[in-house]
Amino acid sequence: MEARAAQRFGQNQDDQGESDHRAKTVKERTAISAQVVYDAILSEGEEELRRSTSALGFSGLAAGLSMGFSFLTQGLLQGELPDTPASALIAKLGYAIGFLIVILGRQQLFTENTLTPIIPLLKHKKWITFWNTMRLWSVVFFANWLGTIIIAWVFAKAEIMDESTRSALLQIANHAMSHSFGLTVVRGIFAGWLIAMLVWLLPFAETGRVAVIILMTYVIALGSFTHVVAGSVDTFYLVALGIKTWGQYLLSFMLPTLCGNVLGGVALVAALNHAQVTAGNAPASEND
Repeated sequence: MEARAAQRFGQNQDDQGESDHRAKTVKERTAISAQVVYDAILSEGEEELRRSTSALGFSGLAAGLSMGFSFLTQGLLQGELPDTPASALIAKLGYAIGFLIVILGRQQLFTENTLTPIIPLLKHKKWITFWNTMRLWSVVFFANWLGTIIIAWVFAKAEIMDESTRSALLQIANHAMSHSFGLTVVRGIFAGWLIAMLVWLLPFAETGRVAVIILMTYVIALGSFTHVVAGSVDTFYLVALGIKTWGQYLLSFMLPTLCGNVLGGVALVAALNHAQVTAGNAPASEND
């Protein structure tokens, strides 16, 4: 009788082990839930809001300078390739370079922050969180903007590129300011939407981080969607050359693009993803 009991005990242990193995396999093959992504973004956002103003400023300045490589790499590729439709598609891949440097280098980019600190703000709804978000936004935006002005000025004034590259940069910059105010806002919404979605995707992209960054930013380049930081390098290049005025740059590009990027990032990504997660965690009603 003791032998039969031991046999049953052993069988139960085997069944439990098999059940645990199946549960582990299911967990490994199940996609990460929106709640887990949300929690990761929330934690990162709270950490960013605790950073000092000086740290945010230096990081934002570095990002603004780094974004110049999106403009430069596009110009270098376009200047070397033959003038064909296929060449334009290849040249636009250069747009991703600045974003790769900024995101992988953990530098502060304003459009990323239309999602990251907004999640803690929507979660906690406290005045201190609101003011810290405004502090982060203003410091990072100004630092990004200053960095783009510096690097665009260097590109325009320092003779570090050959004639074909300068011609390509001029063509890219003129195209960036060729749209109406309303169209620039709409294009800015799509760019803000894609960058905020990029931030949402990154926490669990793991080894695919580089591919995700390249693909998402390449879509922005293909669609000629306007990004307030990357595009400021392009458009201020015209100001530095004396082709456009400060007023034209501010009113025709920066203001509509800034509005569009904020709307796309905050309304279409931060608010909607916050809503889907919090709605899923809402307590059941009495009728359920």
